[in-house]
Amino acid sequence: MKKVSVTLKTLLVIAASALVGAGAGTVNATEPCGGFGECKVLVEINATDGDIGFHFLMDGHDLIRAAIYAPNHRKIFYDSARGPLREQFLTETFAESAEPLCWEPEEGDEEFGEDVVTLEEFLDRWQEGTYTFIGIGDGWEFSFGQTTLTFDLPAAPDIAFDVNTSVISWSPGDDLGECSDGLDELIADGKLPDPEMVEVVAWEAVFEPDVEDGDPLGAQKFIVRVSADTHAVTVPADYLASLPDDTLVKIEVGGIGAGDNATFTEIFDICVNETEEGCEEEEEEEEGD
Repeated sequence: MKKVSVTLKTLLVIAASALVGAGAGTVNATEPCGGFGECKVLVEINATDGDIGFHFLMDGHDLIRAAIYAPNHRKIFYDSARGPLREQFLTETFAESAEPLCWEPEEGDEEFGEDVVTLEEFLDRWQEGTYTFIGIGDGWEFSFGQTTLTFDLPAAPDIAFDVNTSVISWSPGDDLGECSDGLDELIADGKLPDPEMVEVVAWEAVFEPDVEDGDPLGAQKFIVRVSADTHAVTVPADYLASLPDDTLVKIEVGGIGAGDNATFTEIFDICVNETEEGCEEEEEEEEGD
């Protein structure tokens, strides 16, 4: 069994080298993706919290092995189905890296931890270019796909919410929020395009109860993706009515670029279905208890 496992990994390396050497065409995070239904790699920034991460998605058919190779041909991900999952097979796999801070908190501020990867360090860590996806199916057939990672990072939008009309609105921004440290220098050095100039092809709005982890209410999210020329959405009345009285919510709106890179802005502590007690008074009572 050990020999078979090594052979499979060797085959993946050979296949990746052959595919890149053959000069196969690339796609830009769209579907279909060669032999995969979909494959994509992207950068996501939370401009409010100030964190940055690498995400990927592959969607294949009855896979038992899967791997991803960076532009330098180095393998960055490998997955193997075993036991009952081997019998059931893999199809869609989505994962995201840890999302460290992209800014240095003040010394002694333990709330944010110690993991910091500045925007410049993130750009040095990852490579722009073609990422190769390879899968092995149930019949030991190979699937190949390629997609492109860019550093075209959209600017963080400015957002607002009108409690009376239930309308989330936004306008394009001009930087990356808390991840803007060193941005001007990176633009000047040609390492990064000006976020204000990066085309937004869609907006994504998320309306989410702001509750503790594990609270099932947190799963009751309203999420919608709209065209680039749309700058407001109305949260459905039926959805709002399903939430308890005095529910605190947070709202995210993200600009989505052509390569699926996304930059989100958040706002917090919005009280919906507010009663006379109100969300803040309820919080004070809990603290008193």
